[in-house]
Amino acid sequence: MKGGRLLLSGLLGLAQVVTSAPTVNLAQSLAIRDEPTKVVSSVPSTTFSDKTIFSPPTDAGWTDPRVLYARMIQLESGALLATWENYSPEPPLVHYPIYQSLDGGLNWAEIGRVTDDVNGWGNRYQPFLYQLPQDIGDFPAGTILCAGNSLPADLMYTKIDVYASRDQGFTWEFVSSVASGGEGRPVNGLTPIWEPFILTYKNQLIVYYADQRDPDYGQKLSHQVTTNLLEWSDPVNDVVTVGNYEGRPGMPVIARLPNCNYIFTYEQCGNDGCRIHYRLGPDPLDFLNAPDHPIRSDKGTRPSSSPYVVWSSLGGGNGTIILSAATTDKIYVNKNLGAEDSWIEFNTPQPRAYTRALMVYRDDPNLLGIIGAGWLPPSAVNYVSNAAIDLTELGV
Repeated sequence: MKGGRLLLSGLLGLAQVVTSAPTVNLAQSLAIRDEPTKVVSSVPSTTFSDKTIFSPPTDAGWTDPRVLYARMIQLESGALLATWENYSPEPPLVHYPIYQSLDGGLNWAEIGRVTDDVNGWGNRYQPFLYQLPQDIGDFPAGTILCAGNSLPADLMYTKIDVYASRDQGFTWEFVSSVASGGEGRPVNGLTPIWEPFILTYKNQLIVYYADQRDPDYGQKLSHQVTTNLLEWSDPVNDVVTVGNYEGRPGMPVIARLPNCNYIFTYEQCGNDGCRIHYRLGPDPLDFLNAPDHPIRSDKGTRPSSSPYVVWSSLGGGNGTIILSAATTDKIYVNKNLGAEDSWIEFNTPQPRAYTRALMVYRDDPNLLGIIGAGWLPPSAVNYVSNAAIDLTELGV
């Protein structure tokens, strides 16, 4: 769900990059990909915020918003990977840059690129990174996946494709296409698909996404599953707005809780101002009939747009659910397994961003990683930045 987003047709180029890390030539990075990844530290030596990972070069023809929709994961090795949408001039076709940090997010270097190898359109929107926790088909545990939305420059088609890296993000191969849709604009009556999110469950890999192809709904949330990453099931509904065609649930993100429930978060555009809702349930393949809950904080805030949710073991047996929304720099915390009356808001030093993403560091449940890439156009100064924030220092 784009929720009013201006979709642009800028294409990603090979312009010179600017990072907060020492300059590393991409060809040099690729040349040493067979060497073991040497992680300096799985956590940063200090907390920080709004640290630039990448800023597009000025006066180089980059299209507004320049960058957008950043994602970050921590691998089992402790290394961090990040990617985002680029809006550089064409040619060549747009791609998802892959940046790596070996010191907990303080310094970054570009190590790879996920290029469109099948459509001739470019990998344009909504990348998502995921490391397989188990074997799926012929892809062993530890394989890194990148799912994203491939569109041509005129935005006439949308297609969620999956790529895989077997060498920690340096090189990528096309694996399969999950689903295809029509013109990529957030207009009811058109048939695009948006915003993939990946989860594994009972030896299956699930891809959730926003889906405008059903004529009964302006937009709904769907998922498809695979056991081999090559063949996909038919779509299954997750969230629909029954009796309200204008409703546009979108941007699904899911996290597993310690009571074996899952929290499924999404924005509800069209009929609720893109405010964030969630559902709870033990089966991530069956959210359709789970009760819908709005998020309302202890201060009465109803956060809106582009949710991202993670769980941390911080705080005892129930741990802590942490949620971000696009319209604020705050996070929303729930220490009661998602109970509707238990959301507390906290300020953070990391700027708000369209679909800002979260990550809990593997070796420190107190440490929250945040990545963002600016706001929707007009936003000609967008850049990619990240933070590592001690939740206990915020008062969580």
